[in-house]
This record gives sequence, C-alpha cells and structure tokens, in this order.
Amino acid sequence: MQRLQGKRAVVTGAAQGIGAAIARRLAEEGATVALLDLDADKAGAVLGTPHFGLACDVSDTASVDAAFAQVQARLGGVDILVNNAGRGSAPGDGMDLFYAAQAERAQQIAEGKVPSVFVDQTIHCSDEGWSQVLTVTLDGVFRCSRAAVRLMAEEGIGGSIINIGSTAGVKGNGPVPYCTAKAAVLGMTRAMACELADRGIRVNAVNPGATETPIYAGLPPELKDSIAADSVLKRLASPEEVTGAVAFLASEDASFATGSTVTVNGGAYFA
Repeated sequence: MQRLQGKRAVVTGAAQGIGAAIARRLAEEGATVALLDLDADKAGAVLGTPHFGLACDVSDTASVDAAFAQVQARLGGVDILVNNAGRGSAPGDGMDLFYAAQAERAQQIAEGKVPSVFVDQTIHCSDEGWSQVLTVTLDGVFRCSRAAVRLMAEEGIGGSIINIGSTAGVKGNGPVPYCTAKAAVLGMTRAMACELADRGIRVNAVNPGATETPIYAGLPPELKDSIAADSVLKRLASPEEVTGAVAFLASEDASFATGSTVTVNGGAYFA
C-alpha cells in the first residue's frame, strides 16, 4: 500500500542512519524524496531517480533557504518535512569525558561495584561546544520548518512536519546539550502544531530510543550493553524500526494527529 503516492517529501540528515532509512521508507510509500545533507553525493546515492540529494547545512539559514528553493524548483513545493538532522557532539562540549565516564561506570556496575566515577560534562562543556550542538539539533529544526512552512502556506494545501526527537530529550539520560536540544524540539513541535493547525499543517514528533547508527557503533561494548539493557526489549533498534511511525504520521492515516509524540524506544520509558 502506497499511502504517500504523489507526495513531495524532504528529509534532512538523510545520507545515513535513521535519515536514510526514513527516506527509503517514504519512497516505498510513494513519495518523491529530496534528501538533504552536508554530503549531497552520499545522500543522493541512497535512492535513485526521481529522488535526489541536495547539499544543506541546517546550521546556516542561507544554506537552508537555498536548498528549499531548489526543492521548490524541482518538485513545485513540499507536502512532508522530516526534520532528522542533528548533532550529538561537538568539539569542546565534553562529550569525550561523558562517554568515558559512562563506560567506566557501566564497567563498575557490571563488576557489582558502586559507581564512583563522576561524568562532569557540564563542568567541561564550553560555550562553543554547547552552541554547535544546539544550532544543528534545535535551531536547524526551526530553520527547515520555517522554509517548508513558507512553501506549504504558498500552496495552501496543508502538509505534515515530523520532528525526530529522542528518548534522551524526555529522560535526560544523555549529554546535556543534546538532551536539552531534543527536549526543546518537543516543545517546538507542540507550539507549531497549535500555530499551524488553521493552515492544515500537522506537526508531530517521533521519539526513537537507542538505535544502531554510526554514533552508537563507536561506543565501548560495555556502554552499548548498558544502554541496551535500559529498555525492556534489551536491545538497540534498527533504523528501519523507526520509519513506520514516521510514515504513519506523514500519511492521511494520521489526519487527526497533531502535536503528538510517537515513542519508539523498546520500553526505555512508558508514556
């Protein structure tokens, strides 16, 4: 069943991981997909024609606006936007200390010891490191939503925006800049849902749990095991397991859903 036949979709951060999986799923559902990423060639290789990749730095307004101008020129507009692009770490944000401490704490717990290592990311996070995470993970969602809404409003036929949040934005069990950004994305989702309802634009979020992406691939085994054990299913998700919720929210099956958050986290928390 192709629920998105004839729809025009934009997916950010689409060159790999969850973004690439979402782009493939929307294409399977019948949409024509513009895959936006810093690496346009890699994004373009995810799907063949008529889908296409575009260079886009979501931390830069001019880059975002230029990418959406190309989308309008090639597709005539946008029906679906998936804000997936995010940045989990940046130089100077203390992320290396965070993961090193978490790995050591996980090892201590595995050995039956009381954890004695402090994480201390907040102490060591610089202003620049903080800002670099938020300008992509939070501000980038706003920039792309603004560009898409301009096109949706111009056509006057409504649309659907899906923001990719994170379990970390609810539980707070991750790096402080990233958790803060993802929590704010959920607030933005609700605020935009209220504002844009009269235009027929629905705005929802999907909150994935820990997922097998390049970020997790580089973690120490003890830390990955600890993260997996935090959910009742005791494993990480595949990127493809996140895509069903996105396709649902993009489709008319979710025509009465806006301001909602669909949680896909293996039971890391219950909401």
